[in-house]
Amino acid sequence: MPIQPAVIRHLGQAEYEPTFAAMRAFTDARQEDTPDELWIVEHPPVYTLGLGADRGHILTGATAKAGSIPTVQTDRGGEVTFHGPGQVVIYLMMDLRRNKKGGKLYARQFVNKIEEAIINVLAAYNLAGERIEGAPGIYIANGPKKGAKIAALGLKVRGNGCTYHGVSLNVGMDLAPFTWINPCGYAGLETIDMRSMGVDVPLADVQQALADELVRQLQVAEPELT
Repeated sequence: MPIQPAVIRHLGQAEYEPTFAAMRAFTDARQEDTPDELWIVEHPPVYTLGLGADRGHILTGATAKAGSIPTVQTDRGGEVTFHGPGQVVIYLMMDLRRNKKGGKLYARQFVNKIEEAIINVLAAYNLAGERIEGAPGIYIANGPKKGAKIAALGLKVRGNGCTYHGVSLNVGMDLAPFTWINPCGYAGLETIDMRSMGVDVPLADVQQALADELVRQLQVAEPELT
């Protein structure tokens, strides 16, 4: 099948639950010739839980501290994480079996390419990111904040090879809600953002940079913008 353009959708700021429902509906309805889509979104504060997440990672007293921050059960992989304003979130509705230069992607390759896209975007802002074996996401590679998590991954790959959920990169956030959970299930894990690392950049710039790099890494055709 010939490579088709990916569609990049800018959703602005959108509530998590309707977006989650829309991802599933899109994946349910897609056909063999449906173009892949990347959805760029910024969520109001929300905690999300992976399919097998332990609610014990929402720390005692966190509900009182978090106030009105809702918690949503999802069907992605991984544990608990936080989404909020000032964070790039990109959802990847992709068919890993086709539409890629050189053939289909496998789940492990897919994750690796997403992580590589994040590392490259951080490098463009003079920040060094790295992988940590067994802990999906990207972490600060050096300096006093070495090991702090700056980006998270949470994906769903259906049996037909179609994906949804995606990646988040912290740009300029209120980081306090991360301290009320064990981020991604790791007690004591520090979470950081680009602004705290000395890079104060508009969210829209990083949204576009990450979308462009994901398109390049995942080797889909040049995007159509909507």
